[in-house]
Amino acid sequence: MTNLVPLHPDRVAADRTAGDARSGAERAGPLDRLGRPLQDLRISVMDRCNFRCPYCMPREQFHDNYQFLRSTERLSFEEIVRLSRLFTALGVRKLRLTGGEPLLRHNLADLIGDLTSIPGVEDIALTTNGVLLAQHAVDLQANGLERVTVSLDTLDRELFKRMSGGFAALDQVLAGIEAAIEAGLTPVKINAVIERGVNDQGVLDLVERFRGRPVIVRFIEFMDVGNRNAWRPEMVVPSRELVARIDARWPIEPVSQNYRGEVAQRWRFKDGGGEVGFISSVSQPFCGSCSRARLSSEGKFYTCLFATQGLDLRALLRAGASDEEISGAIRDAWLGRIDRYSELREEIRAKEHPLRKIEMYYIGG
Repeated sequence: MTNLVPLHPDRVAADRTAGDARSGAERAGPLDRLGRPLQDLRISVMDRCNFRCPYCMPREQFHDNYQFLRSTERLSFEEIVRLSRLFTALGVRKLRLTGGEPLLRHNLADLIGDLTSIPGVEDIALTTNGVLLAQHAVDLQANGLERVTVSLDTLDRELFKRMSGGFAALDQVLAGIEAAIEAGLTPVKINAVIERGVNDQGVLDLVERFRGRPVIVRFIEFMDVGNRNAWRPEMVVPSRELVARIDARWPIEPVSQNYRGEVAQRWRFKDGGGEVGFISSVSQPFCGSCSRARLSSEGKFYTCLFATQGLDLRALLRAGASDEEISGAIRDAWLGRIDRYSELREEIRAKEHPLRKIEMYYIGG
């Protein structure tokens, strides 16, 4: 049995010290009030989804007559590119397209092609449920997409159908993963949100299916994102528990971070069978090194996944604001950022009037 080490050592104090060594690129952009740079932007290009996962878009609320955004209410590709240029000038180096389901946005590959032309962008990735990925993987890669993450919580067909809100689309998702591999979008990452008593018994099945392939399965602790998923602490399976389960079957050892602020703790199989990852926002929060911002499909800028309000950049764009004015608004919002919800979760949840957080489908994961 491997000597298991904590998944997320306490990096917070070190990240906040004045002597924290940062690259020149980090120093060029704004630092928030806790000394964190703005480096990653997650862009929701679509508020709609073709699933109705209970923890994100339960069918009871998101029924056939639910009023999603009209096309004119979403940011256009031109607006997304313009804002991405401004964010990049402020230090952003990584862009990730999310939803809803981003592949429901027509001609998404064209947007990716435009984003790759922005100076300073080092990485463009996509998060998808995978249903439409098989038909788009080649075009996405040809236009500059470098990485893809597929949300897949279980390989059990009946459970998949239930967790997706009644959609028996597991075969399409698996076909999408294969198409991404063939297109060279590797390593493909798979995000599995694990809920105790729901899909935690299928963890080893996911590992076994993709071990030894150009795929990294990442297990995410079930979080209280939004207001509709009826989250309770006892539903969380701590990452350390999953590490122990996997290690007992296939010995693993921890691997150092790829970059400062990486949210997933990496572990590799000792026999060379690849890697698995663990995102432990509940049991071991990593707010202290969070460099991620989010842009909703209607153009609101959020500084945290658990935000309660955002800055309306679409209003500035369509009112004729200059690049300097918009950039200044973004900078000011980041300079005032103090978000650390995951570190303060219990304290915040204990309040008499809980916060009304932005829903995950709207802000992106």
